[in-house]
Formats: sequence, structure tokens, C-alpha cells
Amino acid sequence: MARILLIETSASTLSVALAQDGVVLTERICREPRQQASLTAPLVKEVLDAASLKLDGCDAVAVSSGPGSYTGLRVGVSTAKGLCFGASLPLIAIGTLDVLVAGAGHPDSSFIVPMIDARRMEVYTAVYSSEGERITPIEAKVVEAGAYDGYLSRGKVLFVGDGAMKCKEVIGHPNAVFQASEPLAANMAPLAEAAFRAGRFEDLAYFEPFYLKDFVATVSRKNLI
Repeated sequence: MARILLIETSASTLSVALAQDGVVLTERICREPRQQASLTAPLVKEVLDAASLKLDGCDAVAVSSGPGSYTGLRVGVSTAKGLCFGASLPLIAIGTLDVLVAGAGHPDSSFIVPMIDARRMEVYTAVYSSEGERITPIEAKVVEAGAYDGYLSRGKVLFVGDGAMKCKEVIGHPNAVFQASEPLAANMAPLAEAAFRAGRFEDLAYFEPFYLKDFVATVSRKNLI
């Protein structure tokens, strides 16, 4: 019986959940933007308190590992690593695109394409089979007309995530289905349970989020005056 604390901070929505044997017991969600740094730890406490459980009553901590928001990923992973160090728990990393696919629901689709908004018409993405198996590498992709016609010609393709919605008009194919969704901690539950049973744990000392692209700092125009 595995109790796993689940933390998702890679997108604008922050969520924390507790699962037992792959079934979510309790969860907390905050959709107010940019709250990861201030609210991740309090939501962890709320979830544990709701289950009348201390951290050492968990068997592992799972965190969404990216790609996604640079700051969000850094906060989530550092929080998860701190919890694991403090309670001597193993760390499980779940890819953010995998979390999006796990939360998708469209049984008639031949392929699933999760998309995380990057900038302009660029998204972080990969192509998955209808069974949720990733079949292409994760990449930062500029979506242009016809980019997915090879898949769309073979059947329904489900595009999910905030990046998918901004690409809806560009893709414009009758076999394209779009689903507004977000990566949530609760959707990590079955993936984290599978990883726990397989013993797929991360090295706490060396694990880093999968940023995909280097962080680029911006300077306020006010500072240039």
C-alpha cells in the first residue's frame, strides 16, 4: 500500500494531492497565477492535514518534472526534494506532458498531442499513442499549418493543454479535437503509483527539472530609462 504526495507546479495552476494505491484521497488546487513560491508548502500541509497524516506517513513524493514554467518547476522540485530529504522519502519525477495525457479523455482518438504554451506560436510538445505511450521526442515546436497532417490523415488527434488552444486555428483539420486542460497533481496518481512499484526513483542530490530550454531573464524597460 503506497501513499504518495503529488506536487504539480509546472503551469499557472498549482495543485497538490495525496494518493493511495493510485487513487486520490484529497487534493488542493490554486488557479491564481504565480502562487507557487508562496502556496506550495501551505497546500502540502492542507492536503496532509485533510488526510490526518504526517509527512513520514507517506511512502514517496512525486513531482511534475517539466517542461513548463522555469520558476514553477524550480519551486516544485526544490520543495519536493526538501520534503524527501527531511522525511527520508524517495522522489518520483513525472513528465508534465505525461500528466496532461493522463488527464485527457477522448477514447476515439488515434493520437494525443499535449501542448504547453511557450511563446508566440511555440509549444512544448510530443506525440503520444491513444494508449498514452510517447512516440516522438519532446521538443519546443513552432506550430504551422499542416504540421500534424500526417497524423490527422490517420484518424482523430486529440490536442490538449493551454498550448493546444492557441494553435486551434492554425491546425484547422476536421480530425483535430481540442481539449482545454491543465496538468493537475491528481492526474499524476496512476503514473506515480506505477513508478513506485517499478522502483523508478530519482537521485535527490543530482535531480533537476527538465526545462527543455534555457531560462532567459528579461529586463524591465523602466530600468533602461
